Amino acid sequence: MERNPIISIDIHPDGSRFSTGGQACVNCVRWSPSGRYLASGGDDKVIMIWQLGRHGGGSTAFGSSVVNVEPWRCAATLRGHSGDVFDLAWSPSEEWLASCSVDNTIYIWNAVRWPEVVTILRGHSGLVKGLAWDPVGKYIASQADDKSLRVWRTADWHCERVIREPFGDTTGTTHVLRLSWSPDGQYLVSAHAMNNSAPTAQIIEREGWKMDKDFVGHRKAITCVRFSPRILTGNTKQNERQQQYCCAAIGSRDCSVSIWLTNLRRPRAVIKELFHNPVSMDIYGWIHLDHIWKAVIPN
Repeated sequence: MERNPIISIDIHPDGSRFSTGGQACVNCVRWSPSGRYLASGGDDKVIMIWQLGRHGGGSTAFGSSVVNVEPWRCAATLRGHSGDVFDLAWSPSEEWLASCSVDNTIYIWNAVRWPEVVTILRGHSGLVKGLAWDPVGKYIASQADDKSLRVWRTADWHCERVIREPFGDTTGTTHVLRLSWSPDGQYLVSAHAMNNSAPTAQIIEREGWKMDKDFVGHRKAITCVRFSPRILTGNTKQNERQQQYCCAAIGSRDCSVSIWLTNLRRPRAVIKELFHNPVSMDIYGWIHLDHIWKAVIPN
């Protein structure tokens, strides 16, 4: 059986469908928060905005002779980058779409008036490979091959903080650097960091941008992090009071995926040898979370 690489995966907000990228030149696919649009970007430097046509949807009934193909049409084509597009991120309000590229820039597009460019963020000196909005839309974070992570303010699009320390000792490069913000906005977790020569996912606290914690345990570089969109409440130990915490999945080049809670120092689950090749592209699977949560992290 032919095995084509899957470089990106994203699940529709209502869980009814998911999209993948990897064939031809597509490096990233991202649904908008409402599910109305699907954005794709890739090696052709172009970002496509897709929208489901009015007469969409084949039959999903078992045994139906109707081909299950949906007629998606291109609603907008966004051109501006001079190199491959590596990542895309919709703002929580769906007002903006951010894109990053090997041209070292981040474009902020006006999602209300395509194809208007709101601004271009410059400052990275290397390929920009990951983007993440904070859940209230006050900041957008970017990570690049220049061994830095930058936090940008959306009020004026100026750089709030440049973070270099966790990445100074990293060696080599990864295809992507997909970071993630916790749904409560308290934590930003990066890809491809190092601590005492060990690969980690660096935890950056929103308050003061402190870096006292990290997720450590993988044998090779962390390439992608993804938080569940829900804030969870429960107790992880017997006789412990109820508390709120967030859950993140981490993918690595060691072909494994780990599941972490923000209130614990050790992973709740590690799935080894899940794939034949490194988890070097994307993670996005937080749908029907109640069932996943009960299966992976029992009370």
